[in-house]
Amino acid sequence: MDLSIWAMQAFNGLSTFCVLLLMALGLAIIFGQMGVINMAHGEFLTIGAYTTFLLSQAGSVLGDWFQTWYFPVAIVVSFVLAGAVGWLVERFMVRHLYRRPLDTLLATWGLSLVMQQAFRSGFGAREVSATLPDWLMGSLKPTATIDIPINGLFMMALTAALTGLVVFGLTSTRFGVWVRATVQNRAMASAAGINTRKVDELTFAIGCGLAGVAGAAFTTIGSTGPTSGSLYIVDTFLVVVFGGAERLIGTILSAFSIAQTQAATEFFMTGSMAKVLTLSTIIVILMLRPQGLFSIKVRR
Repeated sequence: MDLSIWAMQAFNGLSTFCVLLLMALGLAIIFGQMGVINMAHGEFLTIGAYTTFLLSQAGSVLGDWFQTWYFPVAIVVSFVLAGAVGWLVERFMVRHLYRRPLDTLLATWGLSLVMQQAFRSGFGAREVSATLPDWLMGSLKPTATIDIPINGLFMMALTAALTGLVVFGLTSTRFGVWVRATVQNRAMASAAGINTRKVDELTFAIGCGLAGVAGAAFTTIGSTGPTSGSLYIVDTFLVVVFGGAERLIGTILSAFSIAQTQAATEFFMTGSMAKVLTLSTIIVILMLRPQGLFSIKVRR
């Protein structure tokens, strides 16, 4: 088989990897620290995607300069807006359901249905696409037979930057110390003067904000509809569980392996069968190693 075909499939896998990782980073922080199974996490991706679409349409009103540079603005606005909605969800719903995992799962699943209907009522059932600026269009040609889309390279750079910021925030800041202390031993962290409720609140908001950024990135590779986020929620949970919820390195490696496996298998079979094969493989591995690829000893 032509090497260029394998190279293009690998790059397609990297594009999927970027969206999955941005989604999974937020979910891993929420699930790893709070133990909350947020079934509405995909809808925060949709918030970011629709925000980017609306800002792309605003270029026709605000002028060509905004149409050219709206995308960096959309990334920031998507993070802030999705994070604000996440903060409200945690404050008025999720915090009343801690230590009740089944109730939390059902409540957030119901919230996801409500949000999908809100998107459908506000934007219609049809999918929409953001107008990408000219500097994200086109491709690079390292060889005569390989085209690398510029928007894919931008997604990879954005994902690397945000992953670095998350790792730095969790390992080198006071808030990161509070988060890690809460994960290790919530009761002891509270006794040491850490406001664990405030940590939960901010963690949930940041996790949802990262999903919003994933939505902005998603608009560069696909169109947006009311159920766009729900298409990624199962894969995102697979990434978190397979990698180990307490270790970000596990999330990164898990997202990469799942995305590349799906991209490779989809070349030889249908998309549905590729997902079935990927899921079956992960189930077998988790039967042998239930704690995921990476885990830490957590004091309870």
